[in-house]
Parts: sequence; C-alpha cells; structure tokens
Amino acid sequence: MFSYRGAVYIAANVMPKTLDGQITMEKTPSYFVTNEAPKRIHSMAKDTKLIVVVRNPVTRAISDYTQTLSKKPEIPTFEVLAFKNRTLGLIDASWSAIRIGIYALHLENWLQYFPLSQILFVSGERLIIDPAGEMAKVQDFLGLKRIVTEKHFYFNKTKGFPCLKKPEDSSAPRCLGKSKGRTHPKIDPDVIHRLRKFYKPFNVMFYQMTGQDFQWEQEESDK
Repeated sequence: MFSYRGAVYIAANVMPKTLDGQITMEKTPSYFVTNEAPKRIHSMAKDTKLIVVVRNPVTRAISDYTQTLSKKPEIPTFEVLAFKNRTLGLIDASWSAIRIGIYALHLENWLQYFPLSQILFVSGERLIIDPAGEMAKVQDFLGLKRIVTEKHFYFNKTKGFPCLKKPEDSSAPRCLGKSKGRTHPKIDPDVIHRLRKFYKPFNVMFYQMTGQDFQWEQEESDK
C-alpha cells in the first residue's frame, strides 16, 4: 500500500488525480515481495509513504495455502509443499507461501530506495485485536486527524475479524468477504515447529531492521 500528497502521478493511466490537501492510496499485496517494485515506485513518486501489514509468517503461510486450497483442492498437502526434503528438515523457501514471510529479505530491497521513516509496519495480529490502535498509528503516519476510532469497529465472532461501521447511522457493519476467515487445515505440529525454527532468525533480523518487536515467538510460546 502506498500514499502520496499534493501532485498528480499517473501509474498505467489508472491512478486518480491527487489535489493539494488530498491523499491517494493504492493497495497491492504483491508490491512488497516484487523485486522491481521499489525502484519503479521511487522513480514515480520518491516521497511516497508505504504501509506494510505483516503477521506471524507461519500463520501467514498456512493462510496462504488455505486460500489456494479453496481454489485448487487437488494440490498437495501443506506438509508436502513446505519441504524440499522433510526427512532432513529442509524447508522449501522457493515456495511463495514460505518465501513471502521472509520479511527481512524483502525489506532489504525496499531500503535501497526508501528510508525507514517512509515505511509503516502494521501488525496483522494487533489489527485484529486492537484495530483502532493500529489505525491511530496509520492516521498519525499519514498526517491525518484521528477520525477512525474505537466506535468505528465491531468484532465479528464468526469471522474472527473486526468489521467497519459508521457510528452515526444504523447500516450493517462492513465485514471482510467470504475469502477471509476460512478455517485453516490441521497441520502436523512437527511441521509447525520446523517452520518456527526456520523463520526465527529472519524474524529477529526483521525486528532489528524495523526497530519493532512483533513478538511472534512469544505468541507461539503462549499456544
């Protein structure tokens, strides 16, 4: 996701015009993991502010697989796809579901073009349990007045996600679509353990690079 102020920038003739005092935002999850994206965005608008939502990479990988499984039920099991050699415990980092969660690797690419001060990392876990708190950080980062607050959210227990509502009217809350909140398949605990070990050094590196401790290891030890 990125935003920019004050000038007019056109990307493939699809971006809207941005007037003084306005912010235009555009969301594409693949930007963060696409090697060419930082250079292209920097050449288009070097003052762009970037917002990246990250979550525990193990959970993210399983969620990614769950989404794919819903469209292609014939694919191999998660356990099969996650390893190059399960006997030796060799994780297949070339599988996109795994590779995307190596956040430090992708961030290294972005920091060649953008300073850390132009990037906000939002915790996917806290976005669920404290959406107003995370949105306050987003609004501050973008230089906006804190308009979106606790009264704008309602937690949907069925989905397991917060829904957005307008406190001034009685319209139904806007919740995530059917593709979100799917039940994850049961994964072999040994595979989960190996993935946690695989990601740990990358997570530590990511914490150091961002100056933020997302506490994914703490989260896992609490389970």
